[in-house]
Amino acid sequence: MKTKDFMSFQNALTRNLARLSFVPATLRPSIISRLLGKFVPYVGTSGLLYESLKFEEVVVSIRNRRPVQNHIGGVHAAAVALLAETASGFVVGMNLPDDRLPLIKSLQVDYIRRSQGGLRAVARLNADQIHRLRNEDRGEVEVLTTVTDENGDQPVQCRMLWAWVPKKRDQR
Repeated sequence: MKTKDFMSFQNALTRNLARLSFVPATLRPSIISRLLGKFVPYVGTSGLLYESLKFEEVVVSIRNRRPVQNHIGGVHAAAVALLAETASGFVVGMNLPDDRLPLIKSLQVDYIRRSQGGLRAVARLNADQIHRLRNEDRGEVEVLTTVTDENGDQPVQCRMLWAWVPKKRDQR
């Protein structure tokens, strides 16, 4: 895929994000996070922070704070799954044309060890996956999603399988 073609892709999501280009880079993550939190209320309640949004990689983090903690003071398992699902879904959504709908098909989160502090999820797509998302009417893609804690350890292993299908037309 040519770099020019790769970067020139637009859909409703990327066009809306481009409207925030006037916001200073240091403020952009918190503003985007607040806006998306209003669109998806549970994401807002959990306090996810969109650190980096690129066509090939999305980085989302969550602070270890009381509303998302489990009984031992770590980030709750459901919040960890939300973090990984959000990062992977966002990187898929940034690459889908407006006439297609992303759907999580399988979400597997294996908890390996106790995490320390906040968490960061990095979801990545390769050039072939991006090409398929943009050019095939339907399909599925496994999104590599890595979750690390404040110590740099990987307390969970994630497998996110996303599908996409054409949006249904209104049949009025």
